[in-house]
Amino acid sequence: MRKGAGEKFEDILLGTALVGGGILAARKLVHKSVQSAMGRLMMDPYNENVWEFVSAVTRAGLQNIMETNLRAQEGKVIQRPLGSPRKFPRMHSLMFRTAQLHPLPENPNTPIEMGTVIGPKAEKPLSISIPIMISGMAFGLALSEKAKIALAKGAGMSGTATNTGEGPFLQSERDAAKKLIIQYTKYHWQKEEEILKQADAIEIHLGQGATAGLGHRVVNKKVLDAVRKKMPIPYRDALRSDSRFANMVEEKNMLPKMIKHLKKISEGVPVGAKIAAGQSLESDLELLVDAGVDYIVVDGAEAATHGSPPITQDDFGIPTLHALCRAGKFFRENKLNGKVSLIASGGLFSPGDFLKAIALGADAVNTGTMILFAMAHTQVLKSLPWEPPTQVVWADGKQADKFNLKKGIMSTHKYLKSASEEMGDGIRALGKRNIHDIGLDDLCAIDRDVADIAGVPFTGVSP
Repeated sequence: MRKGAGEKFEDILLGTALVGGGILAARKLVHKSVQSAMGRLMMDPYNENVWEFVSAVTRAGLQNIMETNLRAQEGKVIQRPLGSPRKFPRMHSLMFRTAQLHPLPENPNTPIEMGTVIGPKAEKPLSISIPIMISGMAFGLALSEKAKIALAKGAGMSGTATNTGEGPFLQSERDAAKKLIIQYTKYHWQKEEEILKQADAIEIHLGQGATAGLGHRVVNKKVLDAVRKKMPIPYRDALRSDSRFANMVEEKNMLPKMIKHLKKISEGVPVGAKIAAGQSLESDLELLVDAGVDYIVVDGAEAATHGSPPITQDDFGIPTLHALCRAGKFFRENKLNGKVSLIASGGLFSPGDFLKAIALGADAVNTGTMILFAMAHTQVLKSLPWEPPTQVVWADGKQADKFNLKKGIMSTHKYLKSASEEMGDGIRALGKRNIHDIGLDDLCAIDRDVADIAGVPFTGVSP
């Protein structure tokens, strides 16, 4: 029988009462639980009180406590990915002046020249359409083959270069990239002439911000097997990079010989070097310039890698901001601009950071962490929330097989396009039309220390 209107109304009242009763019961349960928990916090002795952990975290930091537990679990040097969580001095304290009347800004549709030449004095300089290049991230030791191809193709669509990183040479990456920088590393591979002849530029890897000048050994069996499939390497040789090239101490002119050799093999492409920015930066720069490099990558302490000891990330090197101010000054004083290219790297996270780096003296910038997240974009949802987002792009990632190559290519290209166009707006806002007309005169600082370091006006006083 169908219920009448009165019966339906009674059912609704009963349901409402049950729900209301349930809510009331739940409120009482929550109230009782909170009372009990808060009572324990307020009455338990400190050595029995859970607040002891909160106090310890406030003192030591959750990062240190977590990593202490990882060390206790592993019994070996832990490898932290994606750089230091430390708050280094960054570009935030620098600001661009505003063009309004003195001078006037450019119109929104004004064309902006963004092209850059790396190694202008080389026989075959590397020309790129935008001053943003993709930093070295190694196949196998860090990224999967599909991730490397996505970066290569996305860079090519944007008119810029990508970098092999320290990993073994991937012919598929070379085929995908319009412009490829091959790293000449301290690993026992990528030294063959037939490989080096395919480079659009060669980068001698002397150090990087996240690892200082250390070499390291790969022990992950999954990574070992993946790399060995592409480039057979006897296990007795190991996947090991030394901390310095052979004979670097014994043979004082070894570096100039190496550079000359690489220029000859590659038939004149730019040969540069990547270094970790340290307190002896100017001495390192002088040695590299005297050795005949065409470009220098200065990698600040904020730089990241797939994995390196926390101590080299947190406690070695100098911040990118400081390093770039000093390197820019060194280049100006030694009249190197237009002869040797300066590339800024490490901890540059936005188009504003990129443009400020160029104003401080860089000819171009490298992007690593940000382009990695841009490439992965919504594909990180294949890993989250149970795994870190990078598991979809690491060579040994649990979701690496789910990475969509076409989406990765387009996300890479769109990010580079967006970032370069935003930099163009910044150049227009300065009343200029060429990115290489940007300089120290376009900067000021909201912090006195940064103003002194960069050699720009402090905003708190009239010029």
